[in-house]
Amino acid sequence: MAVNIAGIVALVVFYILILAIGVWASKKSKKEESKCTGTVSEVTMIGGRNINLLVGIFTMTATWVGGGYILGIAEAVYSPSQGLIWAPGPLAYLMTFLLGGLFFAKPMRAQRFVTMMDPFQRRYGNSFTTALLIPALISDIFWIACILAALGKPPKGLIRRVFYLIKGVFFI
Repeated sequence: MAVNIAGIVALVVFYILILAIGVWASKKSKKEESKCTGTVSEVTMIGGRNINLLVGIFTMTATWVGGGYILGIAEAVYSPSQGLIWAPGPLAYLMTFLLGGLFFAKPMRAQRFVTMMDPFQRRYGNSFTTALLIPALISDIFWIACILAALGKPPKGLIRRVFYLIKGVFFI
């Protein structure tokens, strides 16, 4: 089992590219932040309400469709016992985007809400909104675990040989 050098180099170049784009975007956003008239939370979370349609579509897609989603869908479709019927995510995402965009985006923007919880907080108060937040927080914790697991898949697949040192014994 040889180490795939080209794969490792490609992976390192990919991660360096992602880091460079992040540094560039951070510097650019600091310049743009001074031009925005909104509150700090508006500038941080929704780009000062100054995101064009194309960037908004790509941002929402990147937010919802992460590595865990892609790996999970691929696993479900590939499995002979499950197949395509167990991968309803794309259809559900499409319906959610359309319903949200058609019915909720304009009124929420007009009210200058920043998060999906803002209408509930305004109407029902902090206690009710906190109760609604707890399931979302728990799901986000599991989502982060899923993303971290997906992030570990490429190096594991490229190296092809991982040694685990447990009590002085190597397992291949």
